[in-house]
Amino acid sequence: MEIHPPIKLALRTKQAMSEVRRSRASDRITEELQREMSRPIGGFISLLAICLLWAHVHALYSSNSPVVQLTPSNFKSKVLDANGVVLVEFYAPWCGHCQALTPIWEKAATVLKGVARVAALDADAHKSLAQEYGIRGFPTIKAFVPGKDPVDYMGARDVKPIAEFALQQVKALLKDRLNGKGKAGGGSSSEKSEKSETSASVELNSRNFDELVLKSKDLWIVEFFAPWCGHCKKLAPEWKKAANNLKGKVKLGHVNCDEEKSLMSRFNVEGFPTILVFGADKDSPIPYQGARTASAIESFALEQLETNTAPPEVTELTSPDVMEEKCGSAAICFVSFLPDILDSKAEGRNKYLQMLLSVAEKFRRSPYSFVWAAAGKQANLEEHVGVGGYGYPAMVALNTKKGAYAPLKSAFELDHIVEFVKEAGRGGKGNLPMDGTPKIEEIEPWDGKDGEVTEEDEFSLEELMKDDDTDTKADSDSSKDEL
Repeated sequence: MEIHPPIKLALRTKQAMSEVRRSRASDRITEELQREMSRPIGGFISLLAICLLWAHVHALYSSNSPVVQLTPSNFKSKVLDANGVVLVEFYAPWCGHCQALTPIWEKAATVLKGVARVAALDADAHKSLAQEYGIRGFPTIKAFVPGKDPVDYMGARDVKPIAEFALQQVKALLKDRLNGKGKAGGGSSSEKSEKSETSASVELNSRNFDELVLKSKDLWIVEFFAPWCGHCKKLAPEWKKAANNLKGKVKLGHVNCDEEKSLMSRFNVEGFPTILVFGADKDSPIPYQGARTASAIESFALEQLETNTAPPEVTELTSPDVMEEKCGSAAICFVSFLPDILDSKAEGRNKYLQMLLSVAEKFRRSPYSFVWAAAGKQANLEEHVGVGGYGYPAMVALNTKKGAYAPLKSAFELDHIVEFVKEAGRGGKGNLPMDGTPKIEEIEPWDGKDGEVTEEDEFSLEELMKDDDTDTKADSDSSKDEL
C-alpha cells in the first residue's frame, strides 16, 4: 500500500521533532506540529507553514550573509586565533531582540569588512561554549582583541555606534603594537602570561590531599584535569586567574589525573575537566557546573563561601599549636589581652569575649583570625608586642609572616575595634617590627568560672615577735659570757 506524500512528510516531521525541541521557540513549534498531525490530511497546508516557520527561526543568518557563522569547531580559528578585532554576537533564535538586531548586525558586517570581523554564535544551540563566556542574556556582544580579554559592548544597537566601538578597539590594538605591547595572533592576555605568572592554585596529590583538603576547615574548589585535554588547556588561564583573585578567601587546587588515578577513582571523576567543591561536608563534594571563566568561578566561590563559612571564633591562646593554627595562616591575627579574672570576674570577661565575637562575625569573610590571652599568661608575647605597660584590655594586629604588629591605641570598645580592624586590612598605621619570635606557653584553658584568691598559711604575729625576742635575749647572754 502506497503512503500518501503528505503522510510521508508528517512521519519525517515526527522523527525530526526531537531536534526541534532544542530551543524555546522549537518547543512552541513542536506543540503546533503535534496538534496538526492529530488532524485529518486537510491540515497539511498548516503543517507546511509551521515547518517553514521552524526553518526561519533557526536561520537568523543565511549562508550568504556577511556575518561569519560560528560553531565550537571554528570558534578558535575564527575568533581566538584571529589577527584582528572580532565582534561576536551571542544570540538565541527565539529572542525578539536578536531578530530585530539581525539586519543591523549584517549591515555592520558589511561596513566593517576589511576592518574588523563581525560574527555570530547561536548560544541556544551551543550552550556550553556560551557558558564559558558567561552569557546570560540575549543578544550579548563582545569584542575579541588579540592579547586581551573579551570586552562587552554596552552601546546602542545601531550600525554607527557598533562601528565606532569596533574602530576604538582597532585603534587601541594598533597603538599597543606601535608601542611594542601587542603582538599579532590570537589568545587572551591570561594565556600570554600563563608561563610567567605564578598560580595560587595548589598542586594536590594522593600524599597531601587528605591533609590539605579533607582535614581543613577551609572551602576548597578542586579541578581534576588531564594534560592532553583541550577543554582543560582552555580552562587553565581562567583557573589561574580565579585562584589568584580568590587568594586568602577560597582555596583552589588541581589534580593531574594522569598521575593520580587513585584520586580520580576515589571521587568518581569520569570526564575532564571535573571541578568539585569541598565545603563544610568534606565527605560529599558537590560538582561545579557553571561557566568555565574566571569571573564565573570567582562569583560561585564567594557565594559558596557565604554558606560554607564556619561560625566565627575567638580562641584562647593556650599553646604554640593554637598560635600556629590561628595566626600562622591568617593574613592578620588580632590578639586581645584581657584583664586577670580576679579583676574582671567571669561576667566581665564574657562581655569582652562576646564583643570580640561580634567583631569576628562582621569580618567573617576576611582572612583574619581572633585570639585572646589573659593578662600575664603569655608574658613573652606581651613583651614582644609591648603590651602590659599601659594596662588591660589591650589588642594588637599581628602579622607573623612579616614579623610586624600594630597596637590598638584607642579605647577597647566595639566601634574603635571595628575601625582598627578595617585600618589594619588597608595596611595599617604605625606598624612596628617584632623583635624575634615570641615563645608561647602551654597553659590550661580558662574554665569559665570566677577566679579564686589563693590563701596563704596563717601565722601568729605574737609568735613572730616572740622568736625575735628569744633571738635577742640569746645574743645578750652570749655577749655576757664573752665579756
